Amino acid sequence: MTNKICFVPVTKENWETALELEVHPQQQKFVPSPAESLASAYIKPWDEALDPFAIMLENKMIGLFYVSYTPESKDNYWIGGFFIDKKYQGLGYGKLSLNKILEFIQSIHPKSQQIKLTVEKENTIARTLYESIGFITDNKVNKYDEIIYSVNIRDISK
Repeated sequence: MTNKICFVPVTKENWETALELEVHPQQQKFVPSPAESLASAYIKPWDEALDPFAIMLENKMIGLFYVSYTPESKDNYWIGGFFIDKKYQGLGYGKLSLNKILEFIQSIHPKSQQIKLTVEKENTIARTLYESIGFITDNKVNKYDEIIYSVNIRDISK
């Protein structure tokens, strides 16, 4: 199953398919919509590079995420907008994809040593997922009151 997951940039050829992806209604408050993520890639609200990617299962788009970063930095790499489409949830693709995202960031940004993400306090399912692959928090929050998680590359358990 691992080899069936890969990532492709969201481009003018596939962005409309990306817009069709969705989460369950009760999850919508936890993740940006595909349109919001793609708008962020264009607007770059954090004054950083921001690259959106589709999560592919063989030839089917099953999710999205973006990487926000400061080029050539060691510790300013963020995973954002990560989600698996509701049709593919509960099948192990979230954990599998997240592990592969960490490897992917390292491969395209070899200077990266730390990867971060944020999560809503009430999103216990996501928090459990992130902690299960090695993300930790000291319960600091960002200006949106989201908990900041990080993982040092050398600490990732395979």
